[in-house]
Amino acid sequence: MPGIQHDRVRAFAAAAALLVLSGCAAFSPDRGFDAVRTAVKARTGQELTWSRTDRDREQALAAARKLLAAPLTPDAAVRIALLNNQGLQATYADVGIAEAGLVQAGRLRNPGFSFARLRRADELEIERTFIIDVLALLTLPVRTDLERRRFEITRTRVAAEVLQVAADTRRAYYRAVAAQEAAKYAEQVKEAADASAELARRMAAAGNFSALDHAREQVFYAEATAQLARSRQTRRAERERLTHLMGLSAHDIRYTLPDRLPELPKAARSGDDLEARALETRLDVTSAMQEAQSVAASLGLTRVTGFFSVLELGYQRNSETGQPRQTGYEIELRLPIFDWGGAKLARAELTYMQAANRAADLAVRAQSEVREAYGAYRTAFDIARHYRDEIVPLRKRISDENVLRYNGMLISVFELLADARQQIASVNEYIEALREFWIADVNLELAATGRSPGAMQTRPAGVRVGADATPVH
Repeated sequence: MPGIQHDRVRAFAAAAALLVLSGCAAFSPDRGFDAVRTAVKARTGQELTWSRTDRDREQALAAARKLLAAPLTPDAAVRIALLNNQGLQATYADVGIAEAGLVQAGRLRNPGFSFARLRRADELEIERTFIIDVLALLTLPVRTDLERRRFEITRTRVAAEVLQVAADTRRAYYRAVAAQEAAKYAEQVKEAADASAELARRMAAAGNFSALDHAREQVFYAEATAQLARSRQTRRAERERLTHLMGLSAHDIRYTLPDRLPELPKAARSGDDLEARALETRLDVTSAMQEAQSVAASLGLTRVTGFFSVLELGYQRNSETGQPRQTGYEIELRLPIFDWGGAKLARAELTYMQAANRAADLAVRAQSEVREAYGAYRTAFDIARHYRDEIVPLRKRISDENVLRYNGMLISVFELLADARQQIASVNEYIEALREFWIADVNLELAATGRSPGAMQTRPAGVRVGADATPVH
């Protein structure tokens, strides 16, 4: 009896130890989302909200609608996207899924139990075996550390995707406002073309206008009409892109954009230390470094389990009629006779080298991209400032002089209308330059703190109202 009691105590103690070990891994209250929230706020100043319940979604939509009640600003558009973009909300779930993997890795695999009841005549034999995966127990710290690294990679990737959506929303906002402003000027050109075409028709009917001049006014009117249609379609398309990024449904699309783009800042931002900043804070660089470290950790696990993939310990307790109770243990070990793990180890080593080289390449590319982004930003700033300070004021001065000449009957009304069209064209070009500056500003911030912005975006194909109202491709 004392031996039996002692065995029971030992079995109970072992079971209790296993329960304690398996209970160490638990879910965090926010499912690991706080690290994503902190990373995004440090780079954008925006708060993140993960809507995991219907109540959360209702509160987020109410906050978005409150922001939509006033004329939209770039920050408000980004805030609405972070609250309401359903694709982004789906991405947030990756953090919780990754944490579930971490919690699972920190828990022991369930033990096994086998029971056999055998009868021969009047004899009864009972076999009981309690099986524990010893290899899983020995490698638990390594596997948990590996999964923790994967969890960190996931959080970094999700934060980078949040910054990407924020950048896309800002770009869409600036394009939508610019397209709206360009459409307004296209309407003014169309009105001038209407007046010019009507005057030309009357003068031609009275025989006071040549066929060539009449044809020129007609073709300008036709091109201005087509240009207005293109401008309106561009306005609709850019607004829809912004609407989609903000996650708005048909019930919430009646928002108001400002009449004009934000003005240029007084001075361009400095390009000092941008490369160092990119290496320190860019999330895709951080993720690549984490990936290399994770592969290194998995390489260690591969070395541990390269020879033996199965190591199980079983405690047996057998009973047989008329015989003393039989107790003992068994060990199951898979012998490396055919596979010594060399191929698995070689693959793990090469995978680590690949991850390390990719991380180094990404660091070099990040420095190059931030230099390119700053060059584009500074060029866009200089061009927009040149239009604002030189070209647009000169066009206005020319227009004022022509009004005086027209009042003195020194030029015709057609010359005055042609000059007005040229002035509107200059204003349109300034709008485009200002739009490109703000887009370059978004690209620079993303290149410095978020992820690769891809190929630097030059002026996209579009339409412009020029002196001859010809489309620009």
